[in-house]
Amino acid sequence: MSPTIPASIRKLAKTELHQHVDGSIPAAVTWRIMKRYGLNPVDSLREMRKLLVLQPEEEGSLLSYLDKFHYPMWITQFYENITQVTTAICAEAAKNGVKTLELRYSPIIHIYGGLTIRQSIRAVLSALNRAEKDYGIQSGLIVIAMRHHGPHIAKILARGAAGDAQHLHDRCGVIGFDIAGAEKGNAPHLFHKAYEIAGQAGLGLTAHAGEAEGPAYIWESIDTLGCTRVGHGCSAVQDKALLKRMAKDQILVECAPSSNYQTGAVARGERHPIFTFLEYGIPVALCTDNTTVSATSQNRESALFLKELGIDTIREIHRAAIGHSFIEKSRRKAKS
Repeated sequence: MSPTIPASIRKLAKTELHQHVDGSIPAAVTWRIMKRYGLNPVDSLREMRKLLVLQPEEEGSLLSYLDKFHYPMWITQFYENITQVTTAICAEAAKNGVKTLELRYSPIIHIYGGLTIRQSIRAVLSALNRAEKDYGIQSGLIVIAMRHHGPHIAKILARGAAGDAQHLHDRCGVIGFDIAGAEKGNAPHLFHKAYEIAGQAGLGLTAHAGEAEGPAYIWESIDTLGCTRVGHGCSAVQDKALLKRMAKDQILVECAPSSNYQTGAVARGERHPIFTFLEYGIPVALCTDNTTVSATSQNRESALFLKELGIDTIREIHRAAIGHSFIEKSRRKAKS
């Protein structure tokens, strides 16, 4: 059962900078599309939820968490389906008071049905543009290269992302570039050429780092890849020099508390790194990562630390995060 969300949190205008499409499709939407095609692997929505949502006994491993992306890929191979699920995600975000929304996904794992990389990107952008009109959400797409696909595929994706960069459009477009997936054995420096391409195209640069590996991967993300933001970054707390560097250069950490505990990036019972980041003056964003896999919402993530931080600090975190958004400044809107 979901905890009661205080009215102060529900009313808050929120900034979401780290949310994956694949892991955030409402279970009922995945179930409905699967049933339409006769692809449902189980006989009920209740059973389907167990396949899509991380179960308590599955916690503690990033790989177990990533395994939950398996079934959504069955349906997100067609343009209309991608648009449909993205629209549903935006609707849920709007219900949670999200006003600035950066979604991210890897278009190359959605082309098995015949779409091109560009069509896969455009399917998400189509839904985001609709959401801006229907819900008043300012939005953009971050293209992900999956680490296990290797550096060459990453370069292809960087070029594809560049072709739909936001500054080439009057409407929302691709705003950033990211690497994600299994960290171990896939160091950030291996992808520096892809990041060069993305950076030269004017895309914002972020990277999943310090979730399942140590501080060295965060250093590489900043120094070698040129990232101004880091996804998760939990292991940074092990390196005081790194914390000082992140504070000095104002490297924002995209924090996803529920996900961090579920993947084992932060052990249950341990104080979340967000407090250390705030103490050092490092900018942070409160993020969901994957609302379906983590069984969470932006309201829930924002309420997790309400007692310790207070509503004014939570409000300021969301307000300040806008300044670190990859959405062009001319398209950003101030929040109250």
